[in-house]
Amino acid sequence: MTRILVTGAGGRLGTAVLGRLGGEAELRAVSRSARTGDKVEWVVADLTTGQGIAAAVDGVDVILHLAAAPYKGRYTRRVELDGTTALLAAARQAGAGHLVYISIVGVDRVPWGYFRTKLAAENLVRTGGVPWTILRVTQFYEFVDQALTGLARLGFLAAEPGGGVQPVDVRDVADELAARVAAGPAQTILEYGGPEVLDFAEAVKAWRRARKHRPILRLRLPGGFGRAFRAGHLTTTARPSGTITWREYLSG
Repeated sequence: MTRILVTGAGGRLGTAVLGRLGGEAELRAVSRSARTGDKVEWVVADLTTGQGIAAAVDGVDVILHLAAAPYKGRYTRRVELDGTTALLAAARQAGAGHLVYISIVGVDRVPWGYFRTKLAAENLVRTGGVPWTILRVTQFYEFVDQALTGLARLGFLAAEPGGGVQPVDVRDVADELAARVAAGPAQTILEYGGPEVLDFAEAVKAWRRARKHRPILRLRLPGGFGRAFRAGHLTTTARPSGTITWREYLSG
């Protein structure tokens, strides 16, 4: 049975992956504090300091590097860059056969600080001396849901006219990660998105109806990010894609 180490195991995607692979693989999950769980061996390790990483990767076949700390300044770089460097070094020493790194569709085309950090981490993986796959995914439904909830608290909702979004369900991404494990190292960058590209204004309207929130004020996103958004740089034509739609997520 394949032995898999999962970083970021306590996050949304990590939780979905543990549920998806439970029973199909020997799972070892990284946490910064002691935890227990059925069908999972939890180990204490800290990507930002490297403490416990060597022991965590010892004896594993595949590493699913899902840990992320978006929009947290210096801590983001410590997780994404220092942590990925430490993980790769330990994986090389342990002879791990495959490291899968989760990234973001558009990371190389959208001029945004967090995206630049993810792109730098991708480069670490590509040159890290461990057989690899980089899987760029579109934004999770939960992220879009939370972002709109935050805007609604301001008393309005902003909807970019003409902008396209292609969010994806974490359960679909967990399925794709299981497929990447089975396929082995691709030694390339792959993309994976939701089943449909939505006009952002229409996506917001569907959210508002499902969540019973306020009318929408249409705003145009400024600067390079707005231009990248309108150009469709956060979407992908890659196949296969997810199957769970935005409306199905909202009604769940």
